Amino acid sequence: MINPIREFRNIAVQIARMFRVKRSEALPALIALMVYMALNAVMIMHYAEKFMRPTRGVWSLFIKNFSISGFDPLTYVVISRWSPDYNIFRHPLLAFFVWPLSVIDKWLVEATGVNFVQYMVAAILLFLVFYSFIFVIRICRDIIGVKNADAILLSSLLFSFAYVMLSFIAPDHFGPSMFMLLMALYVCGVKLRDGKRLSGWQTMLMFLFTAGLTLSNGIKVFIDALFVDGRRFFRPRYLLFAVLIPSAVIWSFARWEYKYYKYPEAMKRNAEKKKKADENRKKDFVMFRDTTSLTDTAEVRVAFDSLMAKRDREKKLAAEKNPHYAHRGKPIANGEFSSWTDISTPRWDSMVENLFGESIQLHPDYLLGDTLRGRPVLVYYNNWLNYTVELVLVVLFAIGVWMGRRSKFLWMVMSGFAFDMFIHVVLGFGLNEVYIMGAHWLFVMPVAMAYILKNVEGRKLLAVRILLTLLTLYLLAWNATLFVGYLI
Repeated sequence: MINPIREFRNIAVQIARMFRVKRSEALPALIALMVYMALNAVMIMHYAEKFMRPTRGVWSLFIKNFSISGFDPLTYVVISRWSPDYNIFRHPLLAFFVWPLSVIDKWLVEATGVNFVQYMVAAILLFLVFYSFIFVIRICRDIIGVKNADAILLSSLLFSFAYVMLSFIAPDHFGPSMFMLLMALYVCGVKLRDGKRLSGWQTMLMFLFTAGLTLSNGIKVFIDALFVDGRRFFRPRYLLFAVLIPSAVIWSFARWEYKYYKYPEAMKRNAEKKKKADENRKKDFVMFRDTTSLTDTAEVRVAFDSLMAKRDREKKLAAEKNPHYAHRGKPIANGEFSSWTDISTPRWDSMVENLFGESIQLHPDYLLGDTLRGRPVLVYYNNWLNYTVELVLVVLFAIGVWMGRRSKFLWMVMSGFAFDMFIHVVLGFGLNEVYIMGAHWLFVMPVAMAYILKNVEGRKLLAVRILLTLLTLYLLAWNATLFVGYLI
């Protein structure tokens, strides 16, 4: 019989050990932290004048003024005025995770008259980027087996990628999601290395926190657990306690959350919208009746309805041309979840320009524009160098996968990557701006490249190191310069 108190105590001890920074990790992680502190400082300074002033209309303040690619400043909104404003079925627990910050922010506003939400979010993101950098080092060094210097180089490469960089600057959920995914990979990787198994409590807790941030990422925890536990994963007790019950709990909670918080708001909003539309229609009818030459009441009504139908069609056509709708792509169907799919956005061009393009190197044209506000879905580089860098990275990724093809850990990592590619490239979820989801999967590339550094020797090893160093310096300079220039 498992003792829950003892189990949680063991987990707490393991977590404490995991967050203990080793001497070999401290300096490179601090350097990375300083770089990201500078980038966060630039972002804070850009918006501070508007965002530090407390106001009732926080939704309009943040949503209308914040503009960094497709990232949403909903975390600023939720902390400044707590309400589950995230998409509940995609981020069921996220609003509750930041609730303590909302309490602190409210107290600070009352005490100082200043909204410190930007600083609070930046502090959390800097904590997460510090440990995410360390987790990548540990994955490459302790699990794959490369040298510490090579692990630091690969982690530096990852954090020079454009949308990894932005995910730990923008007040969205992607940075925290990447942190949780990396931590889960590290925990499961250590278990694989040592031939141990995940306990049901460990699987359940990792799932609740990971899926609570982004529901689809919870699937990756189950994938990791399947690789670690093998057949044991399907044992009735484990499957029930670690998989089925947590899944049912989080889904039921999301349903309750929507019904309690969002459904009444939606009904009220729809009723007010319908009331206003009816009032406007009555006014339009009176105006039409008083100005038309028709005298028969039935003829007046028919003519008015025809005019309104024409106006509605024109409004619909105009709305369809708006980037907010035009760039979303055609869904498979218009159901609750099928409406998130996209079958019309070109796959190959999206993979070249967005998936392996914008995710890693920012496009200077339409820099950090939002596809729902005017940026085209596909933007092309003007310089052959950008495509050369992209090709080199993809080739190194492919070579790394080939060299690590016998590694169970790499197959675990690649299975999560395959899941992402299925929902984004096959189903088309978020394909119109797939790059902003890069933090969910970009770490797969340097992890795969670690197998190159592990398997080559001599001059080949030196050449790969030099190439990775040049790529890291180039990407850091390219992306940071464009980002800072955009804000300044």
